[in-house]
Amino acid sequence: MDETNQIQPLRFRLAKWIMDRRGAVAIAFVLVTLAFAAGFPRVEIRTIFKDLLPLDDPFVQVYNDHPNFGNPLTMSIMVKRKDGSIYNAETLGKVWKLTRDIDLAPGVDHDQIISIATEKLRFAEATPFGIDMRPLMDDHVPSTAEEVSDFKRRIEQSPNARTFYVSGDESATLINATFLDSVEYGEAFDYAQTLIKAAADDQHEIYLAGQPVLTGWVYQLQKQTYKIFGVTLGLLTLALVLYMRNIAGVVTPIVCAAVAAVWGFGFIGWLARPIEPLLMIVPLLLVARTFSHCIQYTERYYEILGHVGDRRKAAEITMGVMMAPSILGIMTDVFGIVFIAIAPIETMYNHALFCGAWALWIIPTGVFLISILLSYLPAPRNLEQIAGGEAKESGIHLFQKRVLQRTARITHGPMARITTAIVVVLSIWSVWQAMQIKIGNPVEGSNLLWEDSEYNTAVRAINGHFPGMNTLEIILEAKQRDPNDRIARTPEVAAVSAQIQAMVEADPVLPPRATLSFTDYAMEGNRLFSGGNPKFLPLDPTVSSVRAAGTAVTFGTNPVNFGHISDFEFQNSTISLWYRDNKQETVDAALASAQRAVDAVGVDHEKFTVRMASGFIALQQAMNNVVTRYHWLILGLVNVAILVISAYAYRSIVAAVILLIPVNLSNFLLMAAMDLLGIGLDINAVIVAVMGVGVGIDYGIYMLSRICEEYTSRGKRWDLAIDAALTTTGKAIMFTATIMLLGILPWYFLSDLKFMADMGLLLVAIMLINMVLSLVVLPLLVWLVKPSFAGREDLIVGESVDLSQYQKAKPDVAPASDLHLAAIK
Repeated sequence: MDETNQIQPLRFRLAKWIMDRRGAVAIAFVLVTLAFAAGFPRVEIRTIFKDLLPLDDPFVQVYNDHPNFGNPLTMSIMVKRKDGSIYNAETLGKVWKLTRDIDLAPGVDHDQIISIATEKLRFAEATPFGIDMRPLMDDHVPSTAEEVSDFKRRIEQSPNARTFYVSGDESATLINATFLDSVEYGEAFDYAQTLIKAAADDQHEIYLAGQPVLTGWVYQLQKQTYKIFGVTLGLLTLALVLYMRNIAGVVTPIVCAAVAAVWGFGFIGWLARPIEPLLMIVPLLLVARTFSHCIQYTERYYEILGHVGDRRKAAEITMGVMMAPSILGIMTDVFGIVFIAIAPIETMYNHALFCGAWALWIIPTGVFLISILLSYLPAPRNLEQIAGGEAKESGIHLFQKRVLQRTARITHGPMARITTAIVVVLSIWSVWQAMQIKIGNPVEGSNLLWEDSEYNTAVRAINGHFPGMNTLEIILEAKQRDPNDRIARTPEVAAVSAQIQAMVEADPVLPPRATLSFTDYAMEGNRLFSGGNPKFLPLDPTVSSVRAAGTAVTFGTNPVNFGHISDFEFQNSTISLWYRDNKQETVDAALASAQRAVDAVGVDHEKFTVRMASGFIALQQAMNNVVTRYHWLILGLVNVAILVISAYAYRSIVAAVILLIPVNLSNFLLMAAMDLLGIGLDINAVIVAVMGVGVGIDYGIYMLSRICEEYTSRGKRWDLAIDAALTTTGKAIMFTATIMLLGILPWYFLSDLKFMADMGLLLVAIMLINMVLSLVVLPLLVWLVKPSFAGREDLIVGESVDLSQYQKAKPDVAPASDLHLAAIK
């Protein structure tokens, strides 16, 4: 039948229209790429702390209402004397200088710097003339033995300093500096690192930790990450060269991935939205997706070119054949990314925009641009070795074919029963193991860095000498601001604070290492006001007694000095609880203990409300709650999207189910692998894991579509269709997974950023799991179900085309033999 007399599907007509105007379309691609590239100067790769927090979480709302209390943007510097106590002129001088130097750091909050060298730490003593309250250190560093001895006496008369800023063995002291939300972490980190390196010597160890420091380390190690990405891309290119051994097979994936990357970065640049540095690993996964599509596409082009002979016509036919499954697979990627935006976190929304758009750009680059490139690039001389029969294939191609032939044998016939039993057992185990995975941080310090990293070493050192760096804040919030009534200094607030502190300190499961509230200051004031006898520490519940004690400790003192426990007008206050680490079990126990105490005293009081909670522990839990609330919801939405798209494309709900079973099994196997590898399930890991679903569904769509094509051309024999699909489309799936494994595995050995190494293992697991499931489980399901939709002729995927009519007398390349071609109607 003559081609012009056929009524061809829309995608074949679109393919012909594009290829007839391929020069103009190529110029359009260049112009669009230049327009996106103009957005590069506006691209920002930086962390904004508030953007990492879920806006609808009650803990985050408390933090936003009272950012001064337990602010996680605090940098802690511990000065430790190696050969004695801090009570010597040299060490105290070092603390004095570091305190004043950190006050010059970019982005620091000058009102929230506390050390034994600031006026915020004061001592008090009773005198015949009243209570004398003065800064621990006067306007100069103690230099003589007498001054040092007097300074030590002052520390002993300051319970706050003695507990939180001088270690029990007197060998270390702490400097805390809180930063503003607008801080540039890289600059602040570099500044602080310079200070501590200059301060360290033979007698002193200086440790630096805190959230701004952790982010600073991520920034610094990000530069190393880019080098590792370069190594990965180099290995991927080398693998392409060794596998394809022709210009077209190497150039097309690289060019298409590069163009999609330019469009992706340019798009987010024009939107002027920041990219979270830790999520820069995701674009590399998108590069892998582009490579995967291009390899599938190019392998099919080689088959068609071997039969048709003409590059332009072969590219046109390939576009028509591959357009539907390619767009279907890419759109599942897009939905998998876009659904991440439902989580109420600004960073995840920005990520969804950035990577969702990038994934969408794979359609024009991986379907249209690649065809234009293939039509211009020279025909491969090794076509028969790549796509020919077994007598012609050699090397890696022959090895792959034989492996895939053996794989095919276990997916149909008598072996299918054994394979089915193994898959069922593996599925049950994976679901059970996946349920064991821990949500949250599994280590002391940060799981982003290795255990022996400088940061985690500093965290352990500070936690070992002081109550810790992890606070939980219970806020006592005034119902109405009343300048004439300092609510934070009323008997009711004092009583509630004392009750909560007493209950959590007596907790049998996990008592805090220390607690602090304004009541502690008032109690000390009451002791001094009553002559200094410790028996007068408990406050008399009368109004006059409490107010007198409050006045005693605040009289003549700048309210800023109490900013960590009360606001400047003494309306709102906090109860700070210190815990030994931020492991998830500690976080859970701390929150449970605090909640029991709050429930016991009640939330609603006449003039104030007790609010749970703020501080580092509460905010960490807020982010973990997002994982708990949205992980399964996002996966559920991805499943619904795949169900709808697949049912429409294959005209069958059965087809959607066949695709979804391996996808969901992949998710459980991935979570089980994460648990075995010790990778906690946090926000960043969830994003990578959800995108891994897209990898599996892509492989599945290509495989199922090819089985449908082969089924109609091989006498409707399922075994022959499966064998043919695995030895053709399966080759591209195996190659894509293999080269990504080779490219990503070195991350584990090269990266000083543990998160990067963990995500490398995670991506390797994603590739291997989805490769095996697409090559074994999906064909097995087809064999067991034997779906009727495979024989339909109205599918928008897997549609056959008559290639015999395109055979030319003088082709660009000699026809290949024994090709697995599309079905001939």
